[in-house]
Amino acid sequence: MPVFRWGQSWDPLHDLEREVDRLLQGMNMSLQGRSNRRFPLVNLLDHGDCFVLTAEIPGVDLADLDVSVANGVLCIKGVRKVPPEAREDSFRRQERFQGAWQRNLQLPERIDEEGMKADYTAGILRVALPKTQDSSVRSIPVTEGPG
Repeated sequence: MPVFRWGQSWDPLHDLEREVDRLLQGMNMSLQGRSNRRFPLVNLLDHGDCFVLTAEIPGVDLADLDVSVANGVLCIKGVRKVPPEAREDSFRRQERFQGAWQRNLQLPERIDEEGMKADYTAGILRVALPKTQDSSVRSIPVTEGPG
């Protein structure tokens, strides 16, 4: 008796995957809950005169995206909404997190904040962070006693 017949799908791994997902959903342990990662993956490249940061954030509307820098910390934050065609009970697997997220990154050098540029294409955020050329020495006056 043949075990496999041409034209018939036999995918025990798919069945096992579906059963594991069903069991984990019953225990309220989705993949998102197990990893606890609710922020996008980023790369930071050094091009000599500037840094370029890229972040993978597919499914985020441009209007829900905010990029800022203060005190040497780059902050990107946004909201990934549930697609309108996906009901909560229709997910068989949900690896991409939904909801609000924020990522703060300490920059390795001073940045020319006025020259920062950002664009968002095909789910990839790209932020150009020019390094500041300001290397002037600043003198700090010293006073006697508590000031």
